[in-house]
Amino acid sequence: MDNIFFSIPLLLQILDLFGVMVFAVTGALKAIKYKMDIVGVIILASSTGLAGGLIRDILLDRLPPKIISDPYYLTIAVSTGVIVFFLHPFFKERENLFLKFDAIGLGVFSIIGSSIAYEMLGLNFLAMAISGIFTAIGGGIVRDVLVKEIPLVFIKELYASASFLGIVIFFILIYFDSNYNISMIVCIVIITLFRLLAMKYNWNLPKTYLRKERD
Repeated sequence: MDNIFFSIPLLLQILDLFGVMVFAVTGALKAIKYKMDIVGVIILASSTGLAGGLIRDILLDRLPPKIISDPYYLTIAVSTGVIVFFLHPFFKERENLFLKFDAIGLGVFSIIGSSIAYEMLGLNFLAMAISGIFTAIGGGIVRDVLVKEIPLVFIKELYASASFLGIVIFFILIYFDSNYNISMIVCIVIITLFRLLAMKYNWNLPKTYLRKERD
């Protein structure tokens, strides 16, 4: 069994970089929407793709942060920004496809972030949840704040909730001594599917509405 899944760490590394690319695309498209120049597009793409991992590493005192120690991360984020800037009609026409890819990125970032906390601090649910969720949603929050929008995760769709659900299941599987690598893959799939279903059926959390005051 271990031999079969020997390449899973490499697969997770590839998926992690894929997640950076997908998140960077969403950041670049947001910059295009606001008619930013190429510098603005690169900055917003890089922020979206890398901020979550940077926040995670700072919180866990994992220094230097991965985005600095591994040049592939920044290279992919910047390259994605440049490509989207010059080919944005192509990406804009396929924005729905990249939203589906974004669901994969959410699953990957959630579980990789959670696994890093587990490897550093052991079976600590709070650390795993905070690390996984910040890795997954940190970039999107930074992106929206930079363009003066209320972060999407605060007002629409099951995004952070999907991340949290997968992390809870990941924690339970590890607690009961399930195969670590298989547990990671299973939970990435669960988060991705949950997010895709939430988009398809427009699932949202309850919102607060202020009643109009009477004269």
